[in-house]
Amino acid sequence: MDFRFSPQDDAFRQDARTWLTSHLARQPPDWERELGQGGWIGIGWPGAAYGNRTATLTQQVVWAEEYARAQAPARTGHIGENLLAPTLIAHGSPEQKNRFLPPIARGEELWCQGYSEPGAGSDLAAIRTAAHRHGDGTYRITGQKIWTSLAREADWCFVLARTGEGSRRHHGLSFLLVPMDQPGRIEVRPIRQMTGTSEFNEVFFDGAEARAEHLVGGEGNGWQVAMSLLALERGVSTLAQQVGFVGELERVTGLAISSGAVADPALREQLVKQWAELKVMRWNALRTLGGSGDAGAPSVAKLLWGGWHRRLGELAMAVRGAAGTVGPADWDESSPYALDPLQHLFLFTRADTIYGGSDEIQRTIIAERVLGLPKEVRVP
Repeated sequence: MDFRFSPQDDAFRQDARTWLTSHLARQPPDWERELGQGGWIGIGWPGAAYGNRTATLTQQVVWAEEYARAQAPARTGHIGENLLAPTLIAHGSPEQKNRFLPPIARGEELWCQGYSEPGAGSDLAAIRTAAHRHGDGTYRITGQKIWTSLAREADWCFVLARTGEGSRRHHGLSFLLVPMDQPGRIEVRPIRQMTGTSEFNEVFFDGAEARAEHLVGGEGNGWQVAMSLLALERGVSTLAQQVGFVGELERVTGLAISSGAVADPALREQLVKQWAELKVMRWNALRTLGGSGDAGAPSVAKLLWGGWHRRLGELAMAVRGAAGTVGPADWDESSPYALDPLQHLFLFTRADTIYGGSDEIQRTIIAERVLGLPKEVRVP
């Protein structure tokens, strides 16, 4: 199997590198809109009907790699571009595509994902958030979502809610597009993590409105729409993520060398193992890129990188030794929770094997959908 990039891919890489270098130097105030004006949002969508460039699959990999290497700002438009947009392209009406895809491509509207609930995380079919259709053609949504990334910044949220009265499990669910600017009807509360930051939020819906024309895929078909969206969470972005992993591993390795910790043969062996496993993950991601019909590939990828990244955080603390327990600054009442980058890496990666589908759920998917093993018995 040939993993080399073509001359066209190399030319595309140079174009992407040049654009990123010049535009990052300008430090634009709104990076998402800057990307949109350059046509870099939605390069993986079919066609260029929404102001976006088009790129082959390998060129999408090139862009993701160059973006990570340039250490460009973290994307706030990722959820709209890479999750909602392909879902609308597959399941949305022409009116929905024309309404929502252009603002995403321009970097003007940000999205968050309303899936998980306190009692329905990895077991998504257990959601209880309800949406009732009223005579004026709107849905009124009541319930709670949790672990909602970017909810404070988002303009819209795609919400999986139960529209079938008395329905259970994956039946009677619908996929709704909900505007977040509804004071008194939508409340967002940040969740402070043990890193001291609050990337995630819980969202409370108290009669929040969604218009009937913003129902995607038809009423009661939300489970099919939701599952097709979840399959999009593993793709080209995995390769860009691995570029970031390379930088983190290099930082840990450099510290091990400069501190002399690398003299420990067990620690040295673990560093080499992390390096080798990262190479294997890259080749596996390239091998499966663009493939279809392999129900286990996304779960295998999640198991691989989640466990690898968590072990890297643990390795970082092993390299630091006792110094890893001391923060970078003295405690202060106004800033009581300072962490250096490697301490943050260690604490944040504790969640890698949980969010996005826990390891247990990924193994269940592989067991049932790939190996054909009997389904887990559910206790009523």
